Amino acid sequence: MAPYFIKNLVPRRGNTDNSGIIPALASLTWVQWAQFWSGWLAWTCDALDFFSVSLTVTDLVVQFGKSSQTITTAITLTLLFRSVGAVIFGILSDRFGRKWPLIINLIICCVLELGTGFVQTFSQFLAVRSLFGIAMGGIWGLSSSNALENIPVELRGLASGILQQGYAVGYLLAAVINLTIVPRHNWRALFYFGACISFFAAIIRTLVPESEVFIKAKELERAKGANTATKTKVFIHETKEMLKLHWKLCIYAVLLMTGFNFLSHGSQDLYPTYLETTKGFSSHDATIATIIGNCGAIAGGAIAGWGSQYIGRRLTIILCVFLVGAFIPLWIIPSSFSALSAGAFWVQFGVQGAWGVIPIQLAEMSPPAFRATFPGVAYQIGNMVSSASAQIEATAGSHIKTTIIKNGQPEVVNDYATVQGILIGVVAAYVVIVTIVGPENHASHFEKHKAAFEEGGGHDDAFMDDDQVDRPRSIREVEDEKAFSA
Repeated sequence: MAPYFIKNLVPRRGNTDNSGIIPALASLTWVQWAQFWSGWLAWTCDALDFFSVSLTVTDLVVQFGKSSQTITTAITLTLLFRSVGAVIFGILSDRFGRKWPLIINLIICCVLELGTGFVQTFSQFLAVRSLFGIAMGGIWGLSSSNALENIPVELRGLASGILQQGYAVGYLLAAVINLTIVPRHNWRALFYFGACISFFAAIIRTLVPESEVFIKAKELERAKGANTATKTKVFIHETKEMLKLHWKLCIYAVLLMTGFNFLSHGSQDLYPTYLETTKGFSSHDATIATIIGNCGAIAGGAIAGWGSQYIGRRLTIILCVFLVGAFIPLWIIPSSFSALSAGAFWVQFGVQGAWGVIPIQLAEMSPPAFRATFPGVAYQIGNMVSSASAQIEATAGSHIKTTIIKNGQPEVVNDYATVQGILIGVVAAYVVIVTIVGPENHASHFEKHKAAFEEGGGHDDAFMDDDQVDRPRSIREVEDEKAFSA
C-alpha cells in the first residue's frame, strides 16, 4: 500500500472550492483588487533591486576593481541578512497589521536602494547591500499575507502564481532598464530607478485600506477592553505556544525553502555572466535571453498557480520540477542564441511554475495566526542557507574550464554551463523528494482563524465565530445565500 503522503498528492474534490474562476473574479471588490496588486507591486520592487546586482556584475567589476567572485559577495550578504528582516517585519505584521509594517519596509528599501547608487568604495557597497538584505527580507511575507488572505479560496492558487511572478516581472524590469538606460548612463541608474519604484509602491499601499480580517480582529479585542500591552503579552505567549506545537513544521518549511532558493538563485543569479563568459554572448544578447527566460517564468507561475487549485499544490510543484530537469540539456549544451533562449524560457517556466505555488502552499501550511511571520522566516532562512549559490557557481566555474571560439580564435573560459547543469539537476531532485514527503492543507480557510494577539491564536483550532468576521467567502457560498433569499 502506498504511503499516505503519496495517496494524498491530489486533493479530494470535496476539500476544494472550485466554483469557477470567472464568477470568483467578478465577485471581487476594488479593495480586494487593490490589496492584491499592492502586495504584488511590493514584491516586484524587491526583485528589481535584488537582480540589479546580478545584471551589473561586469560593470561592478570595472567600478571597484574586484573579481566577479568577490562582487558576488554582495549577493551572498544580501541573502544572509534577509532572514533578520523576515523575523522583524513578520512579527510586526502579525502583531500590528499588514498595512503600516509594509509601508515602512518599502520606504527603508527605497532609502537603501538610493544609497547603493551613491557608494564610492566596495566596502560601502557591501555595507549598504547587507542593510538592504534586512529590509528586503520583510517584503515577501508581508506581500504574500496582504495579497492572499482577502480573496476567495478558489482564486488563491491563481493569485499565488501571479503574486510570485512579481519576482520575475521585477527581474524583467531590471533587465529592460539595464538594456536601455544603463548604457547611456552607468550602473547607478538602475538603483535610482529601483528607489523611485519602491517609493511609488509605498504611496500606493498608503492609499489602500488595512486587511479586513485584521481590522475585525482589532475591533473584537477593543470591544473586550484589551490594550496594547495586554495584546503584546498575549502575542508573545501565543508565539511560544505555536513554536511548541509546530517546531517540526518549522524545520520542514526551512528544508523546503532551502531547496527552492537554491533552484531559483542557481538558475538566475549568474545567468547573464554565464552567457557572456561561457557562451561568448554580448551583454545586449545576454540581457535579451534573460528577458525571454523571465517571460517563461511569468507564464509558468500563473499557469501552475491556477492548476494547483485543481490537482493540488505538491503535485503541481513536482510536475514543474520534472519539466526543469527535462530542459537542462537545452539550457547548457547549445551555443546559438535561439536554442539557449528556448532553454531559458522552459527552464524558468518550470522553476517559477513551482515557485508560483509556494505563496499559497506556505500560507495554507503555516500556523494560521502567523501567516506573515512563518512563511517569511522559512523563506528567508532558506535564502540564507542558499546565499552562497552565486559564489559556489563562480568559484566552481573558475576551476572548471572549457574552450570557445571568440573572434576566430580559441579561448579558455570558465565553464559555468557544466556547473549550473550539475547544481540545478541535484537541487531539482532534492526539491521533488522534500515536496513529496511534506504536508498539504489544500483550500484552507486560514482567514477564519484568530489573530496572533488574540488568546488561543497559537493553536490551529482557534477560529472566530462566523458572525464575528467578514471573511472573503467562496463564490459558492454567495450563490447559496442568494438562492436561500429567493
